[in-house]
Amino acid sequence: MKNYIKADEWKIIEEGFDPHYNKISESIFSLGNGRMGQRANFEEAYSGDTLQGNYVAGVYYPDKTRVGWWKNGYPEYFAKVLNAANWVGIDVVIDGEQLDLAKCEVFSFRRELNMKEGYLKRDFSAKTASGKEVKVEAIRFCSMADDETCAIKYTLTPLNFSGAITLTPSIDGDVVNKDSNYDEKFWDEVSKATQTDGGYIVMRTKKTGFEVATGMKFSILQNAEVIELATEAIKKEKYVASKIDLQAKQGESITIIKYAANLSSQNYKPEELVEQLNATLNRISAKGFETMLAEQVAAWAEKWKHNDIIIDGDVSAQQAIRFNIYQLNQTYTGEDDRLNIGPKGFTGEKYGGSTYWDTEAYCVPFYLSTAPQKVTRNLLLYRYKQLGKAIENAQLLGFKNGAALYPMVTMDGTECHNEWEITFEEIHRNGAIAFAIYNYVRYTGDEAYLGDYGFEVLLGIARFWSQRVNWSDDKQQYVMLGVTGPNEYENNVNNNWYTSTIATWCMQYTVDVADKIKAADPEKYAALVSKLNLDEETEFGRFNDIIQKMYYPYDEKRQVFLQQDGYLDKEQILVKDLPASERPINQKWSWDRILRSCYIKQADVLQGIYFFEDQYDIDTIRRNFDFYEPRTVHESSLSPCVHAILAAKLGDEARAYEFYLRTARLDLDDYNNDTDDGCHITSMAGTWMAVVEGFGGMRVRDGNLVFQPFIPKKWSSFSFHIGFRGALLNIKVSKEGVQIKNASDVETTVLVYGKEQLVKANDELLVEA
Repeated sequence: MKNYIKADEWKIIEEGFDPHYNKISESIFSLGNGRMGQRANFEEAYSGDTLQGNYVAGVYYPDKTRVGWWKNGYPEYFAKVLNAANWVGIDVVIDGEQLDLAKCEVFSFRRELNMKEGYLKRDFSAKTASGKEVKVEAIRFCSMADDETCAIKYTLTPLNFSGAITLTPSIDGDVVNKDSNYDEKFWDEVSKATQTDGGYIVMRTKKTGFEVATGMKFSILQNAEVIELATEAIKKEKYVASKIDLQAKQGESITIIKYAANLSSQNYKPEELVEQLNATLNRISAKGFETMLAEQVAAWAEKWKHNDIIIDGDVSAQQAIRFNIYQLNQTYTGEDDRLNIGPKGFTGEKYGGSTYWDTEAYCVPFYLSTAPQKVTRNLLLYRYKQLGKAIENAQLLGFKNGAALYPMVTMDGTECHNEWEITFEEIHRNGAIAFAIYNYVRYTGDEAYLGDYGFEVLLGIARFWSQRVNWSDDKQQYVMLGVTGPNEYENNVNNNWYTSTIATWCMQYTVDVADKIKAADPEKYAALVSKLNLDEETEFGRFNDIIQKMYYPYDEKRQVFLQQDGYLDKEQILVKDLPASERPINQKWSWDRILRSCYIKQADVLQGIYFFEDQYDIDTIRRNFDFYEPRTVHESSLSPCVHAILAAKLGDEARAYEFYLRTARLDLDDYNNDTDDGCHITSMAGTWMAVVEGFGGMRVRDGNLVFQPFIPKKWSSFSFHIGFRGALLNIKVSKEGVQIKNASDVETTVLVYGKEQLVKANDELLVEA
């Protein structure tokens, strides 16, 4: 665990430059706007350890899977969001010496991510090998107001000399992905050009044929005055730049303002890209840096109005929750239903930037409460539009009759995960997608979605489950064999409790939705029956038979649900009894040893209890929590939040707070020694859940919001915003009670501490503790 980020309520601050932490900081200080993102790479050259990263949403490459064998149905590729052209580069040469913090003496350094206003600022002072000292201040952002654009203001001041300085702003398309399976470069150059004050390069992805035009336009200021200078155009393969020679005076600042844009063929015809790019660059440069920055500040102020969480009395917790919310907003805005949320967002390459079940299980609750309804609807439509591919995926594995298996990893609906035990066995992801539909409808009341889109997805998933189980003559029950549950430290197990539970729930929900549509709109239902070739009597009859006769492993002695058959055959040594030197086990143990152990990577049984908590009494939840948490190593970023929520429900404040801090500061403190390859974006939604559903006790029951809050001892109060069916509520929990403000024209009824409260439009009330 690292602890070098300074505490601040609205900023992420790094003081002093430690090159060993540089890649971690590149992840933490990343920028994005939902359309593109950029790791916090330096503008000037850096020869030290770095992971360059600039990503354009939806642009990917099918990298051939690196295995020496194949199985029927095995994915042929792993789809990867690509490292695209580097737009931030500004090379600096001082009297013939390149400014490079890996080679200079750095005697002051501060990096600051202003989360309130949405920009990255970096200040440093450095001395070159020849003794020349310079001060640099750089500010940059990816515009939330104009999501194809970004800007940099880079100011350099000679401190102890006057002399020649050369600035070379560039666009570098000769980039690589660190995770390339065969060290292949994924881009071909299409065209490039330079102008006096800028240039562009158009690149095309191999195989997929996406084109991205990346361009720049710049201006130079000396002593805050714009100056006209001759520039030398530089063109190399996949690279354009402009060289600018200046005479600098001691104490006088030189500033380059660099405007940049990324335009994709997803949104423009390829033949129009250059024209549109130049128009975009001309527009933003005419607007100017300060105007663009003011627009950025305003855009972020609007976002914070709807999703800020305020924690009084605990700066570390406050900084952490805002960092998580900030990164979520940078990653996904919901404006485009072709896009989704990669586990690393725009902060790194790991996991390929593709879509996982994390979106449905962890991100949907955040966007339901903090964004317009269409945002979550677009996340669901993303899966609906890929239903055909999900059916094809199931067919490859031998399933029939419209059974749908959604992929573990995907960009376009095709399965592209390259580990067989997950590709074929971690099928619980199907259940998370079904649960997201249920969650969306119960939260928004948008039941029309079921008839328009949702039922088709639910039926495809239910058909898969009905074919995936088989009848056991020995048990005289249905069983689910050869699966991997959420706990990926178990592979190829039989009767994983969570997978079986969510499978039967899904079949029941599908039947219930069918009845609901039939009652509300018989004609629409008849059309769906015809479209989907649904034989109600036969198929629903099988669903109901499976629901009634499903086998679930259970330990009568301890009265807990068993994670899977044979779990108690494992040696039951608790995590607290593991030597610290052997953790994390995924870095210290062999895979064989992990698989034979009782240790759990993340919530598995407890994931099911979290989803379906209303089905279990408090004693059942407590028994299962007290049994499984001590065996959980929390080596998945998705683990602590579920445990925080359940601990809060059980009134276990100490553990709830411990798990909250762990999930909230996972990346800021680099808990798992893996932040260097990107932040854990999807688990950040779990941080929000830990506050709102954990400490706030928020649930949706019978069409109403329910709150059962408590305050951790370290906090004076905390508050959060909730959008619910047209109402916009601010909930503040303090020792006095719960204050609810309704900032909308829609009145709503909530339950607080079990009592019904009417919150009138544009009104507020206090419910005493």
